[in-house]
Amino acid sequence: MARKAGLFDLRLVIAVLFAIYGVVLLVVGLGFTDEADLAKADGLNINLWSGVGMIALSAVFAAWALLRPVIVPDTPVGESSGTRG
Repeated sequence: MARKAGLFDLRLVIAVLFAIYGVVLLVVGLGFTDEADLAKADGLNINLWSGVGMIALSAVFAAWALLRPVIVPDTPVGESSGTRG
């Protein structure tokens, strides 16, 4: 019987990492950005928008992992359930 990869799916690990970094950047962009930083970036709050983008990307990875799970077969590749000959 085949089973899902679950928490060992690399897409979920990537989604969690992007979410953590995205939240950190979002908080920094909302609370710790001063006028000097905005002047360096032509008035664009890069931390804020990078955080929003990373959170959106993490949602895409999580949805991909949940909607299309990896199925792990019970028998290793190269072995068959039949007899050897």
